Amino acid sequence: MVADAMNRTLDTVPAARAAPAARKRSRRAIVLTWLRRTHLYVGLWGAALGLMFGVTGIVMNHRAILKLPVEKAVQSTAQLPLPHGAFATPGELSAWLQQEIGFVPASPPVHRTQPAKTVVWADRDILQPERWTIMLNSPERGVTAEYYVGNRFVRLDQLDATPIGTLVRLHMSVGVNAFWVVLMDTIAGSLILLSLTGLLLWTQLHTVKTAAVMTSVGALLAGMWLMWSM
Repeated sequence: MVADAMNRTLDTVPAARAAPAARKRSRRAIVLTWLRRTHLYVGLWGAALGLMFGVTGIVMNHRAILKLPVEKAVQSTAQLPLPHGAFATPGELSAWLQQEIGFVPASPPVHRTQPAKTVVWADRDILQPERWTIMLNSPERGVTAEYYVGNRFVRLDQLDATPIGTLVRLHMSVGVNAFWVVLMDTIAGSLILLSLTGLLLWTQLHTVKTAAVMTSVGALLAGMWLMWSM
């Protein structure tokens, strides 16, 4: 009887020790399953636009070598006469331009002003009037207006994009609306999440590997922050 009791006690000791390890493995398996599913569905979400970003990135890097046209052959510069009466602000000029050329940009117009200043030209000091620059953009088209206060004309520079050029401008978020900006933010967030889940899946949540990955990522972020702050 005593021997049987001792044997049962000895049998229960390994089982008691194995129970926490089994629970730990079970929790790790659940986390790894969740990481795999997150990695899968996030990757599915970003696949289509990720392909577009990859192709347009290659075009941007090699457009000079591949000689890919990104703009249409159109008259790019013109002088537009202004109506009688000066515009008081760049905003007024921008509103008139949009109505005059029939172009409503997808993104809000960008206005830049340069105050009047003295410049040296041909060994002479010349007072340059205040300059306004107005940029109207959409993914397919861009118009830049340059106006010196007091002139009777405004200079217009136009860019018409080809289908490839439109994709490139979408890649750089030129002339896009707020919806596209938010969509691009979700893709950027997806790439970050894919990277993190991929690293965790590689470590299989082992303590040593996870600590090494976290240390490496922390060192990389710290290096980027130092470079940014310099």
